[in-house]
Amino acid sequence: MVRTADNRVIADPCVVADTIVSRFKGLMGRPSLDAGHGLLIEPCNSIHTFFMRFAIDVVYLGRGEGAGSYKVMVVRAGVKPWRMDFPIFGAKAVLELPNGGAANLREGDTLCLLS
Repeated sequence: MVRTADNRVIADPCVVADTIVSRFKGLMGRPSLDAGHGLLIEPCNSIHTFFMRFAIDVVYLGRGEGAGSYKVMVVRAGVKPWRMDFPIFGAKAVLELPNGGAANLREGDTLCLLS
């Protein structure tokens, strides 16, 4: 996943969770999320951090222009375990990053998922 404005890598690898099972499991039960890695949950407009062991940054994404393109809608930094977030109207996907991984992302940034 890269930010298109400057080709900055946001998450590599970026695992896509797009099945019922993979979306449900998410990061639950994992001991950590390595620096530079990410999980894209699609479709998704809200998350919880139940059964997680570490804080994460959560980026709510709307559709961008073109396949694999997303617009940053909301960035939530340092979401701790055992929290629940309300749905974000219009969000189509959620990018979960290690704590601090979304520090340079802002509302309106365009991200692109690379194959």
